[in-house]
Amino acid sequence: MMLKQIAKLIDVKSLITLTLTAVFAVLSVRGKLSPEQFLTVFTTVIAFYFGVQHQKNKED
Repeated sequence: MMLKQIAKLIDVKSLITLTLTAVFAVLSVRGKLSPEQFLTVFTTVIAFYFGVQHQKNKED
C-alpha cells in the first residue's frame, strides 16, 4: 500500500508539479516574480494537478 502511494508521488505529473512549485517559489523569493504572479501560477498548477487526480480517482 505504501509503495503504491510512493510510486504515485514519483509520477511524471507529480514531479512536474513539484518542480514548477519550487521554481516559482525561488523566483518569487529572489524578487523576480511578484507575490501576485506567484500565487496565480501556483494556484493554477495545484488546481490542475488535484483536478486531474480527482478525475483519475473518480474513473477508478
